[in-house]
Amino acid sequence: MFQKLEYSFSLIFRKFKNQKLGTLLFILGLKKVKYTVILKIALLVSVLVNLPRTLSLFKLTDKLIESFTEVSIKDIIIRVLFIFILSFLILQLNANWKNKYAEYSILLRSSITIVLNAIIFLGVVQLFFIVYPLFVGELLSGPEKGLIYFIYFVVLLITLFIARILRYQILHQEDLLENERLKQQNLQKELTALKNQINPHFLFNSLNSLNSIIRDNKEATTFVNKLSYMYRYILQSGDKDLVSLKEELKFLSSYIHLIKARYRDRFMIDIAIDDMYLQQEVPPLALQLLVENAVKHNEISEENPLKVRVFSKEEAICVENIIKPRTSFVDSTGNGLMNLDKRYFLLKKQHISISNANNAFRVTLPLS
Repeated sequence: MFQKLEYSFSLIFRKFKNQKLGTLLFILGLKKVKYTVILKIALLVSVLVNLPRTLSLFKLTDKLIESFTEVSIKDIIIRVLFIFILSFLILQLNANWKNKYAEYSILLRSSITIVLNAIIFLGVVQLFFIVYPLFVGELLSGPEKGLIYFIYFVVLLITLFIARILRYQILHQEDLLENERLKQQNLQKELTALKNQINPHFLFNSLNSLNSIIRDNKEATTFVNKLSYMYRYILQSGDKDLVSLKEELKFLSSYIHLIKARYRDRFMIDIAIDDMYLQQEVPPLALQLLVENAVKHNEISEENPLKVRVFSKEEAICVENIIKPRTSFVDSTGNGLMNLDKRYFLLKKQHISISNANNAFRVTLPLS
């Protein structure tokens, strides 16, 4: 009996180790597995495989066998059913239900998970003790109840481990989907860029020609020079992921000149950025996009001039304006801020912050 029990444990965990650990390594790919994870797996496998010998050492095997209830169809059905219930609930909790409190701190998440696992474990065991005599018609002995606790605890450990593997698999699939989506977005951007591509030499030659025609009009020549600088900056920054805040502010200054040429005194902007942040890096065109967003979505009139503030605050740059929605149609895709946030996260591993408290719309770009 002892040899059969030992052989069963060995066979189960050899298969478990080969299949589940192989799956885990496949999921993680070339990433390095933490030593703590490896130690836990090795400890779990070694302890469980040698449990029959541990029982034999304390001469518990014979006593347990003698106290076993008689094996019957009902006995097997009720045991299989309750092992299934325990496995199902533990897997559901640790693979799916944990998402419901994922926003909590690690300590609180761990505490909730431990408590819920303990409740499920003890609840299923106690329910088994109540239902078994009613279904089978035979009472469980004290030693067999102890063995039930032990077996269910082993099942608990195994299902916890499998649930962890399933979580790794889900996260891996989410990463693959996100990477694929980003690739599709990049391809779409490249396609759009190709469709909208203009020969830079032709454009600059045209602007130079225009400049020579209007050279007696100082305001017009300044406008053309600013426009030329902006287009050159856009072309040059296309090969850069990040630019210094100083460069971005210089570009923003040219864009502001174009906006003021159109709206005159109906548009005002206040820029107050500490010099200590000028060498910090941001994605190119980030500030211009936020100012353009304010111009696009807010009323600009003699009665309601638009004022935009660009200022530094606590290792961040803020762009803020009072919300005065346009009454006319706004030609907008609504993706500008979302795309900026994605770009910001990919390049700086941080998200932008958006708020509209106190009727003021503010976007914050972290610099740290």
